[in-house]
Amino acid sequence: MRTRQDSDVPVFQTELYEDVVMRSRSDSLPWRPLPSEAPESPSAAAAPSDATAYFSVVELESQKLAGEALLWGIDTHNRTAHLGMSLLPAFRGRGLAGDVVRVLCEYGFAVRGLHRLQVETLADNTPMIAAATRAGFTVEGTLRRSAWVYGAFVDVVVLGLLAEEWTP
Repeated sequence: MRTRQDSDVPVFQTELYEDVVMRSRSDSLPWRPLPSEAPESPSAAAAPSDATAYFSVVELESQKLAGEALLWGIDTHNRTAHLGMSLLPAFRGRGLAGDVVRVLCEYGFAVRGLHRLQVETLADNTPMIAAATRAGFTVEGTLRRSAWVYGAFVDVVVLGLLAEEWTP
């Protein structure tokens, strides 16, 4: 993973943001038609923040841009954060998600000194649930029909990992 660069923005806009169905599955905010240069565009390179750490995922072998990852909702008082990622379609199913989760844990626990990381994902997102559980996350519960996703309410699974449970 590396810092998000301006050259990543058009790729994220085209392959992640403009895919309305997929974006609806990965964001709790409603999809709106936004150009990548709009300040509120989720594809835009974000200014540094204490509350969010954005990364670009790069496949080591090819050095190609593979997706985006972030810690968000970073709470420095309670030392908690949420973990998220979106891989570009060509890089899904290659086992990268597990590596991304582990690197985000390393960053959150070792670099930022956080105590707890949390994942919220749709109940049918088996690749993310598998990647998180392989990294040591525990399924803590299901929020029944709590996400509005492209015309229907769906369940969300909550997974958590404490610093003392994490093995680098």
